[in-house]
Amino acid sequence: MVKHIVFWQLKEEEAPRAAAIAGDLRARFQALLGVVEGLEAIELGENYNNGPYQLALYCAFSSRQAEQAYQTHPAHLAIKQIVHTLVCGRAAVDYEV
Repeated sequence: MVKHIVFWQLKEEEAPRAAAIAGDLRARFQALLGVVEGLEAIELGENYNNGPYQLALYCAFSSRQAEQAYQTHPAHLAIKQIVHTLVCGRAAVDYEV
């Protein structure tokens, strides 16, 4: 199983809308379940502690190949385009368990 965790820093002008953005993106990412083969779980949340990242995404995949396929899946790429308009920073970690 592969875990994929991403943290995003919202642009300064988007930060006041963090809760609304989190809700919208949560629904979009959760809609990928059953669409992206090998995607077993997906969660998106708003950070309630101070720090440079306001949003966090957690995904679980059945394999590295499934995670790689997710990265180029058209449904994921459509969400990624939206995310890129909202954020100015990103950190990610992928690991296998």
